[in-house]
Amino acid sequence: MSQTPNLSSLYDQDILLWSEDTVAKLKARDFDHLDIEHLIEEVEALGISQKKELISRLIVLLEHLLKRLYVNLPGDYNGWERTIRTQRSELEVLLDTAPSLSNRWELSFDKAWQIALKNVRKEYPQVSFPDAWSYDRAIEQLLNNDFWLQSTEEN
Repeated sequence: MSQTPNLSSLYDQDILLWSEDTVAKLKARDFDHLDIEHLIEEVEALGISQKKELISRLIVLLEHLLKRLYVNLPGDYNGWERTIRTQRSELEVLLDTAPSLSNRWELSFDKAWQIALKNVRKEYPQVSFPDAWSYDRAIEQLLNNDFWLQSTEEN
């Protein structure tokens, strides 16, 4: 029974060492000596972290898409497009690593859209941004479509 306080203090003192100890115990199937409370906490945190990363990357992607589409600063287009490519790549990796995140796409998009729109409106108060995303919001489209090319083709 004295294992739990030691495990707890190990967790508080050195989470990396705690993690390595926990993995070793799991591999050895030594379930009786696991710090279950902290293990549950860490597994929950992992899921939360993945959901937050999806929203965070979508915010950055949408901010830069909005800038590229609506802010007339051609000198900045290259930098914005570079950020768009980076975020798209990172989102692809994230969705490949955790495919179930695609089930949260719509909910995450809505949250990210509100934050991205608020941010760009604050950054560029003189620009009239739309209240709603005017383009296809499907994963495949957001990760691959250069919407600004569509925008110029339509004009």
